[in-house]
Amino acid sequence: MTGGPFSGAPAWHEPAWPLAPAEARRLAAASTLSGASLGAPVRMPAATAYLAPGVGLGPDRRFVCVIGAFDGLHAGHRALIAEASADARARRLPLAIVTFDPDPSEVLSARPPERLLPDADRVRSLALAGADAIVAHRFTPALAGLPYDRYVTEVLGAILAPAAVHVGEDFRFGAGGAGTVAAMSRLGDQRGFAVFGHALVTADGSPVSATRVRGLLRDGDVERAAGLLLRHHFLGGRIVHGRGKGTSFGFPTANVELDGRDCLPADGVYACLACIDGRVWPAAVNVGAPPSFDVAARPMLEANLVGFSGDVYGEGARVVFLRRLRASRRFDSLAELESAVLGNIQWVRENVGDRCVGVVA
Repeated sequence: MTGGPFSGAPAWHEPAWPLAPAEARRLAAASTLSGASLGAPVRMPAATAYLAPGVGLGPDRRFVCVIGAFDGLHAGHRALIAEASADARARRLPLAIVTFDPDPSEVLSARPPERLLPDADRVRSLALAGADAIVAHRFTPALAGLPYDRYVTEVLGAILAPAAVHVGEDFRFGAGGAGTVAAMSRLGDQRGFAVFGHALVTADGSPVSATRVRGLLRDGDVERAAGLLLRHHFLGGRIVHGRGKGTSFGFPTANVELDGRDCLPADGVYACLACIDGRVWPAAVNVGAPPSFDVAARPMLEANLVGFSGDVYGEGARVVFLRRLRASRRFDSLAELESAVLGNIQWVRENVGDRCVGVVA
């Protein structure tokens, strides 16, 4: 994998099984963006900003800017931000990460792709990049229809004065996608700012992209997806009452209600870490409606929390996907199903942990 390191983030290393409790706790914290703090928002007519102490905005405040949607904050995004950060240090100027809320695809596409991060978490993830300012423009059809030069001069220019703009080499924005790197460079020559279009980060000979990560997740390959994200994929939701079938087998489940816009891994059973009320539990998690039950159920996460007892209904949960244990399949009997589920739980118990592995913020 090419590209510079992401400021403040360790290089990616595949987990070594079985996990030590400290490693499980670290993976849970890194994957769920623990420690990311945006601070108090600065609300403007067309954007929300989050600023480091002592940093101010205004049309006369010069920044090095990096612009993108940053869905998932994958390795390519991190390398791009690192390049912009290095440029900001060289120029002795603050760094502004400029993004859009919601993701432009949710406004421009009749069938937008599933999200790797919900909008709030996507913006929150950028706080880990060490920028001096995060500017999230409210993306609307009106903004989408604005020519790129007017966006730079009237929308972005009303908030800050770019000294340099960093984007991926395939970046396009503005009405009709006319705001290419070449077009932006010409505008920069006129307006006094530099433009850098960075080569895309590659892995195994192909560019790292949110589309590629989503494809791996849809195939159930959560481990290769983690290598591109530099963290494990997680899904968040609220714990609700389910079918109650797990309890009859002797392993009660926590059913996590999901947002249908988020990217689910392929149906099957996964070894996971479940973060509930700050505590991290090993979990065997089923994705999708189990085919052994003839019910018309929407996909959901059914998590067996290893070593847990208690009532968690109504609590929020974040489920981190470590490894796929098996694909979803129909069993000929409940006894066969129970044996398979107990085997999955035993794998988690032996390789992820048999009790709470710690606490994350």
